[in-house]
Amino acid sequence: MYTDVNGNTIQSNQFSVTEHFRTGDVGHLQSLPGVFFFYDLSPIKVTFTEQHVSFLHFLTNVCAIVGGVFTVSGILDSFIYHGQKAIKKKMELGKFN
Repeated sequence: MYTDVNGNTIQSNQFSVTEHFRTGDVGHLQSLPGVFFFYDLSPIKVTFTEQHVSFLHFLTNVCAIVGGVFTVSGILDSFIYHGQKAIKKKMELGKFN
């Protein structure tokens, strides 16, 4: 069941599929040729309700994303800087090749 922000409800059914297969060896009578279907139905109800979030919650999420971008870019910058510094030092000592 899905309920949107305006309160409209959509009733729907959901199913899951599990696939199994087995190869049959020629000459063995243990496996019969054919296609077999086995159904395992189990009732389940999923309720999803769409809701608006407050402006402060939205602002907090935006700040978290911006902070994560700055953190990852700082880590990458640090790796590049220290890697370049180590390569430059090895080149000065003649051990780069």
